[in-house]
Amino acid sequence: MLNIRETTEADLKDILHVEAQAFGKKEGSIIVELVDGLLNDSSAKPLLSLLAEKDGQAIGHILFTKAYLTPSIDSVSALILAPLAVLPAAQSQGVGGQLIKEGLRLLRKAGVDLVFVLGHPEYYPRHGFLPAGVRGFDAPYPIPKKNADAWMVQELCQGLIGKVSGTVICADILNQPEHWRE
Repeated sequence: MLNIRETTEADLKDILHVEAQAFGKKEGSIIVELVDGLLNDSSAKPLLSLLAEKDGQAIGHILFTKAYLTPSIDSVSALILAPLAVLPAAQSQGVGGQLIKEGLRLLRKAGVDLVFVLGHPEYYPRHGFLPAGVRGFDAPYPIPKKNADAWMVQELCQGLIGKVSGTVICADILNQPEHWRE
């Protein structure tokens, strides 16, 4: 049975192991550095970090970090989903989808309005994400036109899309051009 729970500081080793294994040798080291940095970046907070476990072993991780829109709209609460990782042996079993679902449920309950992601344009729409650029939300760095559908948003508070727009500003560690290439 899959157990999804919020992480603690004691989970760091398991989190980084899942990230490294999920993304492979070359990209894994970059993602591990990013996740470790985000977990310790005060500009990323508040954040939500969830771990998926099966039979007591960590098999998946998802991280949502603070974001905001500019021009500043103080009344809108936003986060960025980055990254989502599942061990290769546990992929294609719904673990990622369950992490997304639980994360969005907790964020909705906490009053978050919008969640953004730069990810696979065939995967995330299955979980309610829609292209963000055409809805008035620019990524922190330009996304090439051919990859525009990879920049996505999901509204957790109905009625915001179409009423608010702007450029998404993310945590300092994530606000680097190399993290915005899909």
